[in-house]
Amino acid sequence: MLATSTAPLFLPSSMFGRTAPSNRINVGFIGTGLQCNGHLSAVLGRDDCRVRALCDVALPKARAFRDRAERAYGEAQTGGTYRGIPAVQYHEEVLSRDDIDVVWVCTPDHWHSPVSNAAMKAGKDVYCEKPLTLTVREGRVLVDTARRYGRILQTGSQQRSNGAFRKAAEIVRNGWIGDLKLIRTRLGEFPPAPVLPEQPVPAELDYDRWIGPTPWRPYHEERILGNYGGGWRCFYEYGGRKNGDWGAHHFDIIQWALGMDASGPVEFIPKGWQGAPYQTHVYASGLRVERVDQGLKAMIEFTGTKGTVWVSRDDYLVTDPAELATRPLRAEEVHLYASANHHSDFIDAVRSRQRPITDVEIGHRTATVCHLNAIAERLGRPLRWDPAKEEIVGDPAAATWLERPRRAPYGIL
Repeated sequence: MLATSTAPLFLPSSMFGRTAPSNRINVGFIGTGLQCNGHLSAVLGRDDCRVRALCDVALPKARAFRDRAERAYGEAQTGGTYRGIPAVQYHEEVLSRDDIDVVWVCTPDHWHSPVSNAAMKAGKDVYCEKPLTLTVREGRVLVDTARRYGRILQTGSQQRSNGAFRKAAEIVRNGWIGDLKLIRTRLGEFPPAPVLPEQPVPAELDYDRWIGPTPWRPYHEERILGNYGGGWRCFYEYGGRKNGDWGAHHFDIIQWALGMDASGPVEFIPKGWQGAPYQTHVYASGLRVERVDQGLKAMIEFTGTKGTVWVSRDDYLVTDPAELATRPLRAEEVHLYASANHHSDFIDAVRSRQRPITDVEIGHRTATVCHLNAIAERLGRPLRWDPAKEEIVGDPAAATWLERPRRAPYGIL
């Protein structure tokens, strides 16, 4: 589909003068950990948005981000000071406010769906970090809620707003490298989840709320830390390890390149099954996607009968034949949705009410690929998947893993 048919043109507010306060989008942030840093900076840099609340179950973290926002606004005005952004501990306090239009959900993965679902029901639009969900079933709930309440939900799979990834996907979609033979991607590895001794719970941290619907575990600071080397991401209780971490990025681009935004693979094979050297998922056409964590020169490699595409972050795009990387698209070829900035795409969608580049359905389908790979890994056996019915085929025991038991009182999504 041509980008012009899905992405409306928006002119920068600077062309018309500063945004009037009545036209600003008021923003609440829920979760002020590692991922919130970049999002907060982006919003603080926009004249058409205003941060109105910061929320974290660790209240000192919310206060630190609140202070950062107030300093930024104070420095931008003549008096040099700004006050009035509350720092709160519970997301319900943010969602109950009529003056907040959108929320950024930057919590650990196990809180993405509960907060996003409640936000949409409260009339808020949502930018939610990836992966969108903790379970497959949560994703369909979010899609249904978004459609029922007419809400915008952008998933934080920002690689779709990068020109190199879009170009790679367009090369594949338009058949420039012929029929696809194999796709390979690298996700990296986390260390095994550590056994952690119990520590005292810090003051002003609601640890029970942080654990939320997941199984109870004694507090340890490493359990609740979010960092690129592991932290809570090492534990299956809170996500899908690397499948949910980098898989949510790279599987998303693969889905995009294959035109599978409303579908997905049909088989998931764990590494080691009958000697399988790589974790693999397979589409109905027989096309295989292999997770190759060592020796791959790019984050994603598409190999076809007429050439190869390698693509990574930092605008890395290499093709064989080399001229494919710079060949312009013809008018009649597939032009994918073009977004140059993931945050701006979301704000534009909030104003236009058109779906953003990583709409809730897209986020759900990509997260499903992540979850099913993780389930196959944990069970140690292949899974057959029906992407139309969203059902595991012929394995009732595995099908129970499409949802997870939820600890009271956090049992209702």
